[in-house]
Amino acid sequence: MTPALASVALPCLSRLDPERAHRLALAALRLGLAGRAEAADDPLLTTEAFGLRFANPIGLAAGFDKDAAAILPLMRLGFGFVEAGGVTPRPQAGNPRPRLFRLQADRAVINRMGLNGQGIDAFVGRLATLPSLPAPLGVNVAINKEGAAPERDYPALVSAVAPYADYVAINISSPNTPGLRDLQSAARLAAILAAIMASAPKRPPILVKIAPDLQEEELAVIVETAIAHGAAGLIVGNTTTARPTGLRSAHAAETGGLSGAPLYALSTAVLARAFRLARGRLALIGCGGVSNGAEALGKIRAGAGLVQLYTAFAYAGPAVIPRIKNELAAALRAGGFASVSAAVGTGATEWSA
Repeated sequence: MTPALASVALPCLSRLDPERAHRLALAALRLGLAGRAEAADDPLLTTEAFGLRFANPIGLAAGFDKDAAAILPLMRLGFGFVEAGGVTPRPQAGNPRPRLFRLQADRAVINRMGLNGQGIDAFVGRLATLPSLPAPLGVNVAINKEGAAPERDYPALVSAVAPYADYVAINISSPNTPGLRDLQSAARLAAILAAIMASAPKRPPILVKIAPDLQEEELAVIVETAIAHGAAGLIVGNTTTARPTGLRSAHAAETGGLSGAPLYALSTAVLARAFRLARGRLALIGCGGVSNGAEALGKIRAGAGLVQLYTAFAYAGPAVIPRIKNELAAALRAGGFASVSAAVGTGATEWSA
C-alpha cells in the first residue's frame, strides 16, 4: 500500500473518537498497512544538523509515537527523522478522558493527555529490538506527574536511551504536567543540563524543547543557559496555552495545548527570535502549524535547520509527507537556494516579536 492509499482511510478514522483513532492508526502502522514512500528524496533536501545527516528536513514531532511502537513503519513513510516519546521514568495513565479534541474547522488539535505512556523500561525494550534504521531517531524525555526529581530523572532517561537515540530532546514545556514549564527557568534548566552532562558522558546531542509562549527575556535566558551548559539545540516549540482570535471550532475553549494551523505564526516568530539570539551557536528545529512546503520553507528561513510535523500528519495522513517534501524542494529552487542550509535564517528578521 502507498501512503496516498493509506490516507484514503482517514475519513473513516475521523468519525471516531480522536484518541481511539490514534490507537488504530498506530496499530495499522505496526501491521505495515500505511505503506512506504515510493520515490527517493530530492537531493536538494539533504541536510545536516548537530552532526547528523538527514535525507530531508521533514520530521515527525514527539507525541505521535509515545511508546516507540511504530518507529520503523513511520520512517518508511518518508520522514527525514522521527522523534519518539515523550517517555517518562515510570508508566502513567495521564489525565482523565476526554483529553484529545479535534478542531476540524481550524485544522487544529487541543490535547491535555498528560504524558500518558508505558514508561522507560518498555520504551527501551522496544528500541533494543529495532533493526538498523533508515533515518535518524530522536527521543523525547519528560518527568512523571508525581514523584519527580528532574535533576535525577532526566539524566537517567538520557542514559537509558543513549545507546539507541541519535539525539535526545529534553521536554520542559508540555503544558499538561503541572510545574513542568517552571523548569524553563535559568536555575532549573542549568541544573538539569549540568546533571545530564555529568552523568551521561557518552550521550547523543541534547536538545531542549521549549514553549512557544515565552517572552523575549525568558527566551534569551533559555538560549544562553542552553549554550552555557552544552545543549546542541532547541526545538521551538511545544503546544500553546494561548487561544488565537478567530478559532471557530466547538472545542476551542477546552483546556490543554493547542497545535496545528493557528500555532504557525506564534511558533515561527519565537523561532526567529531564538535564531537571532543564538547567533549560530545552537541548531534549531521548527515545530508548529506546518502543513505545506511554503510553511516548511518559512520555518527554515526563520532559522530552523529541520522542521517537524504533527497535526498536519494527523489530519492528512501519510500522503502529506511526499507532498510537503516536493513543495519544499520546488520552493527552495524558486527562491534561488542551492540547499536547505543556504536558506536557514534568511528570513529571521522578517518576524516581529
